[in-house]
Amino acid sequence: MNRAVVFDACVLYPAPLRDFLMWLGLSGRFRPYWTTRIHEEWKRSLLRNRPDLTSDRLDRTSELMDRAIPDALVTGYESVIADLSLPDADDRHVLAAAIHCSASVIVTFNVKDFPPEVLAPYGIAAQHPDDFVSELFDLDRAAVIEAAHRQRQQLGKPQVEVERFLEILRKQGMAKTSKLLSGHRESL
Repeated sequence: MNRAVVFDACVLYPAPLRDFLMWLGLSGRFRPYWTTRIHEEWKRSLLRNRPDLTSDRLDRTSELMDRAIPDALVTGYESVIADLSLPDADDRHVLAAAIHCSASVIVTFNVKDFPPEVLAPYGIAAQHPDDFVSELFDLDRAAVIEAAHRQRQQLGKPQVEVERFLEILRKQGMAKTSKLLSGHRESL
């Protein structure tokens, strides 16, 4: 499975989920994509809600993401935006990017903002990140476990306990994923 997937800003906003999705993207099981505008959205939201963060720090994060997965940054999609219609016009750029990079999935918490009848003609579906990762788990359990393991390893010293890590995932809206991973505690 090497399908193209666009990450909406809302799934990149929370650091634990962003990190997990990045580790999954590095697994090679799918090709993750985003745009500069998607980066700008999640960073703007974080700066608004987290005064302890700086724009320089978040710019560094997005630069590291772009370097980690060099072809992930979609460009040249802007001309498609005006021809698209979604419940929230501000989401059209995400669909335009997905069309431009031939993505089959938009990973978003806002699935209702991407109606199936609008996406279907382009061969695209919107998926909640928990559904996306659960599906990936069914296809390649080892890749998901390895991504979770790698993320947990980088979370800090002392290392975050497995139960705490699974709780972090649950708090990110990843209840199914947390449950699937809980059966593999020894590998996390």
